[in-house]
Amino acid sequence: MNIDKYRMLLEAADTGSLSKAAEKFGYTPSGMVHIVNSLEQEFSFPILQRSNKGVSLTADGERIVPILREIVKWDEQLRQVSSAICGKIVGDIMVGSYFSIATNWLPEVIRRFHEDYPNVRISVIEGTHQKLDQLLHEQRADFCLFSYPPEEGCSWISLKRDPMVAILPQDHPLAESTAFPISEFDREEIIMPAEGYDYDSMKVLSRYNITPKVSYSTGEDHAAIAMIEAGLGIGLFNRLTTERSGSGVVRLPLDPPEYAELGIAYPSAKKLSPAAKQFVKYLREYIAG
Repeated sequence: MNIDKYRMLLEAADTGSLSKAAEKFGYTPSGMVHIVNSLEQEFSFPILQRSNKGVSLTADGERIVPILREIVKWDEQLRQVSSAICGKIVGDIMVGSYFSIATNWLPEVIRRFHEDYPNVRISVIEGTHQKLDQLLHEQRADFCLFSYPPEEGCSWISLKRDPMVAILPQDHPLAESTAFPISEFDREEIIMPAEGYDYDSMKVLSRYNITPKVSYSTGEDHAAIAMIEAGLGIGLFNRLTTERSGSGVVRLPLDPPEYAELGIAYPSAKKLSPAAKQFVKYLREYIAG
């Protein structure tokens, strides 16, 4: 059993590209094709279907990929635990994260961690709450950094209660207010990130029975804030998301206050690897400040 081949196959399936997988593992594209072909011969059925747009899993490939992820995961766990027994922390960590957390928290945490554990490789996948839940479900991430609650079957480590805030253009009639009444969202056009369904914003609005009038949606938080700055609507965000927003918008607390609980989610059935457990420790220490 060649587990490195499984890693390469999973990378090709996740990226939809044999070339990207080949580049990551230092192979030529033709070498990568040979590896996939050899696995398909070993399993006696096609795993990937090729097209001019890339590769995707066949129906049979979909069935075996979760098993291959388990094998790769436990191989990585064995390697890390064996190294920890010998007094070393090594291995790979895959972190899923909100854009805001990846921008504002992770760079400094990764810097500190790398100074002490240079043999641990850290990869970060950014995305919406829905995407990060999917990463956990598919076991592609060791843990994810986002807002409560995670999907069923995940353990949760709380890090911080982050206030939700209203973002307004500077010339908005309520821009000089000390707080923004939540009821006002029922009268305003809203710029919605996360492809039109921001999890934290919708959770607040639903609690107050407000159906938002979404004037524009975007996949990226800072693009949404730029639209607000241009006067196309207002927004509702957790404050961490707005830390690097420009001076062309006004940030107001909500009345009554609302919060997004930010934290760490990981599959309850899985133990964090030694490297991941140590990284979580550094993250918690950084947030505690």
